[in-house]
Amino acid sequence: MQNQIQLTNAITRIRHWLIPLALAVGCFALPPMARAVEPPPDGGYANYNTAEGMNALLTLTFGLENTALGYNALYYTTTGSYNTATGYDALRLNTTGSFNTATGASALFNNTTGGSNTATGYLALGLNTTGSYNTASGYNALQKNSTASNNTATGSSALSLNTTGTDNTAHGANALFSNTTGNRNVANGSSALYSNQTGGDNTATGVNALYFNKANYNTATGYQALESNTTGSNNTAHGLNALNANTSGSYNTANGASALFSNTIGTDNTAEGELSLYQNTTGSADTALGQAALTNNTSGFQNTALGTLAASNLSTGSNNIAVGFEAGMNLTTGSNNIDIGDLGVAGESGIIRIGTAATQTASFIAGINGVPVSGAQVTVSSTGQLGTRPSSARFKEKIKPMEKASEAIFALEPVTFEYKHQLDSEGAPQFGLVAEEAAEVDPDLVTRDEQGKPYSVRYDAVNAMLLNEFLKKHRKGEEQACRLEKLESRITQLKSLLSQRDAEIQAVTDNQ
Repeated sequence: MQNQIQLTNAITRIRHWLIPLALAVGCFALPPMARAVEPPPDGGYANYNTAEGMNALLTLTFGLENTALGYNALYYTTTGSYNTATGYDALRLNTTGSFNTATGASALFNNTTGGSNTATGYLALGLNTTGSYNTASGYNALQKNSTASNNTATGSSALSLNTTGTDNTAHGANALFSNTTGNRNVANGSSALYSNQTGGDNTATGVNALYFNKANYNTATGYQALESNTTGSNNTAHGLNALNANTSGSYNTANGASALFSNTIGTDNTAEGELSLYQNTTGSADTALGQAALTNNTSGFQNTALGTLAASNLSTGSNNIAVGFEAGMNLTTGSNNIDIGDLGVAGESGIIRIGTAATQTASFIAGINGVPVSGAQVTVSSTGQLGTRPSSARFKEKIKPMEKASEAIFALEPVTFEYKHQLDSEGAPQFGLVAEEAAEVDPDLVTRDEQGKPYSVRYDAVNAMLLNEFLKKHRKGEEQACRLEKLESRITQLKSLLSQRDAEIQAVTDNQ
């Protein structure tokens, strides 16, 4: 660019000497009334320069195609070219800078060698000296900029205090107002990124978005989004008041009006939906997807809520998972719960709840049927809780022998049957008991449904009773065997005595 300007200046200097020479030669052939006026009318000067106003382009030497309109406009320009200054003191101190456009009193006032700048408005780029490729539109826009380049400021006082920060874009009154050395920031909206000074790579769209920010790598879209952020970094907020109170929390993502509104120092949170994680202040690593999901969480961490109002009343609990509309909504302070399509229970911890009673009427889980495993048998309690029935004395009380209680099984009537077609389409033969009949024998031998009607036979209890009866018979058999053994031993002894008596009698007989 500089070489091009020097070449153009050289050509213009030749023109500067040739034009007067041609005019002088022409004077010999033309009548006196046809001679040019020095200086020409309408402010036109050599090298295609135009000046209107006292001291405009006063010190120009070889600059090309400059236009100065106003008192002291382009006052000190010597070899600078292709500049346009309109207004009092516009581009006043420019010397060699080129391709600048200044419109407004004192616009680009201090520019000396900076080039390709555009300033529109009073004091716009007023202190710029060597910075280039800047665009300022509005009162005080980029007013303090000195050497920084590639900035764009549109709006009163936009990027007003910027000194050396580069590649910034500010659209709106006071946008990026306090920026001094921060780079690669984008602010769209009145007072967006207002307090940012050295932070870089921030994007703020909306009035007061990232207003107090001084950190890096934040993105805020919406009125007052991330408004209070100061040192937090790598945050993303989209929506009215999203992450509004965040100060130093980092790596947060909030999408939706007032999402993560109250967060201050919490980190690694994700909130998707209006009011999601609204009350969170210090909680970290929480994920909320859905309107008002985890809205009352304050300090709980590592919670996951998917669905409108999911875990919406949880305040301090951690490591909870809630999936579905209003899933886990009853949870308040509990931790380590998993609620899928279930409201949950306030304050409980370590519980898994899937589905809603009377809403889901059947359960199909793949990976169970036909898969061989070993271990305790799973049972279902009367409340629907899954588990294994313990046998340890640690879980029992009022332990006593069964005795004659097991004799009730002698009144049971085993049957063969087939389940109805809706339960077993194959109609496989079954063997067992009828719950209603078993209940008549012993009410404790059956489980009951929600209406209190007999539902299933407690075959584990029947087996225990059978075992008791077997053991009773076994013990009785052992007792009888023991008595029989004693009788046989007595008989053997009697036989031995009889044999002795017979021998004695025989001996007496033989001696007679």
